[in-house]
Amino acid sequence: MSRGFAIRTEGLGKRYVLGSQGTKHTSLRDALVDSARRALRFGRGSAPKRDFWALRDANIEIGHGENVGVIGLNGAGKSTLLKMLSRIVEPSAGVARIHGRVGALLEVGTGFSGELTGRENVFLYGAILGMRREEIARKFDAIVAFAGVEKFIDTPVKRYSSGMYVRLAFAVAAHLEPEILLLDEVLAVGDVAFQQKCMDFAKDLQRRDATILFVSHNMFSIKTMCERVIYLKQGRVEFDGSTDAGIARYEEDCRLGALWTPEGKDSWPIRVTDIAVMNEDGEPQNLFPHGSRMRLRLTYETSRELDNPNFIIAFIRSDGVAACNFTTESDGAAPGMVDGRGVLELLTPPLRLVSEAYTIQILVRAKGFQELLCNQIGSIFHTSHELYDLNFGVFHEAGEFTWRKATNEPQAAQGPAIRSIGAGSG
Repeated sequence: MSRGFAIRTEGLGKRYVLGSQGTKHTSLRDALVDSARRALRFGRGSAPKRDFWALRDANIEIGHGENVGVIGLNGAGKSTLLKMLSRIVEPSAGVARIHGRVGALLEVGTGFSGELTGRENVFLYGAILGMRREEIARKFDAIVAFAGVEKFIDTPVKRYSSGMYVRLAFAVAAHLEPEILLLDEVLAVGDVAFQQKCMDFAKDLQRRDATILFVSHNMFSIKTMCERVIYLKQGRVEFDGSTDAGIARYEEDCRLGALWTPEGKDSWPIRVTDIAVMNEDGEPQNLFPHGSRMRLRLTYETSRELDNPNFIIAFIRSDGVAACNFTTESDGAAPGMVDGRGVLELLTPPLRLVSEAYTIQILVRAKGFQELLCNQIGSIFHTSHELYDLNFGVFHEAGEFTWRKATNEPQAAQGPAIRSIGAGSG
């Protein structure tokens, strides 16, 4: 049971003025750039300004010891919420009350300087997080070991990979021994072993009654770490409750949602009105074992006659990677003239995608991949594999391996393989 609250927000909101460049100058360069912009706009009138609420009227209470996931589409307000809780961004409305020592890891390498070495950045970032120099020095060896960057600790971090960056940053934040830990999509670049280390660390924090607020598009990570989710939609709290119910609500809301419409265009000439995600036999299914086939049935409606529209169905992984796509034009299934209502059905080849969550994105373009005629989210599905997840790439197809004894003779003279193992072997 949690004791009291660690985080409480009351009417919390953040408003931005779109079209405004602002007047705050942090350097002479900023002032000169702003002056140049004003000069270029002189005589042309100023651009219209409008309010945009990235987050609005958020009332949230999180107890000590809770692991809470924050989910939602891009632009829903997830990162804005964490930035306000970590005091990086000031709220435009409402208040946020925090009880406990906060550690935040909101972006890869936040607080790092590329020109400094890993060693120097550990002390810099630790100080930014509120650790004393003596405390950092005492924990330094443990931080470096946790991150696994011992060989590179005296190398400038601008030469680090994104994985090394996030491992070191997470290690520093972890050894702050926070009572409240804010994580924003930072585990996506870590390898399997490091992700497991982070998960174990998070569970240890929870056993010590710490609170974790975790933003991620990876629903498997959310399910693993969190017993509760907050689902944000267009800047508002749409759902706050159990993880399974929240994810189901989020995925249902994603179904047939619009992605974006170009400025000046009120509507598309074609839109998908229904989608059915099924197994090969035509039965509704959402989780596809590795190597199984998917059957998709799209119902569409046009507002005018279209000549050979090119339907594109793309599978987008939860980290934004475009895993694969199918197109009626490239795959030899041009529909001819299309008008009114119709149904398009796709049977995929065996799906060898790694275990993850995927969004079905539906685009329709004019013949020849030209003008965009429609752009929608279709639905979300999951794939399963006992081993391979996004850390192993996009797909896994069994390879054919050959074993032979090594000799001192040239490779061509070594003779046939003594045994073959893998795809195609007997």
